[in-house]
Amino acid sequence: MFEIGNSLREARLRQGYELPRVEADTKIRAKYLRALEEERFEVLPGETYVKGFLRTYAEYLGLDGQLYVDEFNSRFTREDEPVAPARPRRQPSRSRAVESNFVIVALAGIIAVTILVVVAWKFGSTGAETPTVSPPASDSPSDSTGTSTEKAPSNRGSHAKTQKTRLVLYAEGGDCWMRVRSKSATGKLLYEGTLQAGQTQRFVDDKRIWVQLGAPAYLKGTVNGERIRNMPKGPAIAIVKPDGLELVSLA
Repeated sequence: MFEIGNSLREARLRQGYELPRVEADTKIRAKYLRALEEERFEVLPGETYVKGFLRTYAEYLGLDGQLYVDEFNSRFTREDEPVAPARPRRQPSRSRAVESNFVIVALAGIIAVTILVVVAWKFGSTGAETPTVSPPASDSPSDSTGTSTEKAPSNRGSHAKTQKTRLVLYAEGGDCWMRVRSKSATGKLLYEGTLQAGQTQRFVDDKRIWVQLGAPAYLKGTVNGERIRNMPKGPAIAIVKPDGLELVSLA
């Protein structure tokens, strides 16, 4: 058990951040940030906002956001009252009965169709010659000399798998805090800090790049030379692959 508010405040002061800057980076109003630091959670609109803001604020400060959400749940979230067991016990039995009837009907239908197919095949093929089936022409194409012209399977799929991801991000009109890791949220840390207006950062990885963005509205970028057109407007987490940026979650 730890103090949520004091831990957040100490992490912010240790990094020299003022609340107006954090507000600009995370898009969370300063009065809500102050309420989190003072553990006055009733100021926020509801528990959903508390948990979302806690996670975003903690991760912005380089902390484990899930740890803070779990601590809030253990101390402040009320458990729902248990539901009376009488009714829920009968519902599964009805569902199982309906499911069993459906399975029986489906099996009966399959058996009937199978019998009809066998009978039709038996009487339809009586006295008729078995047709000779030629292999499809597309299976073994050849040129006019009879030489097979079948080409080796394309290696474009394997090439796509080994293609590197080249990400270029630059800030325009404002600053943006960001954390960049190799492949996933637990991968090697490639960069963490505030990209100031006019600055550029470049990243290269074998497969994909995990990014957490504080104020992506000030960012522009490219992936393998192609412009990123779906850049989020608010705090977000995304995965960058050779074919572009894919959003994972929004704050």
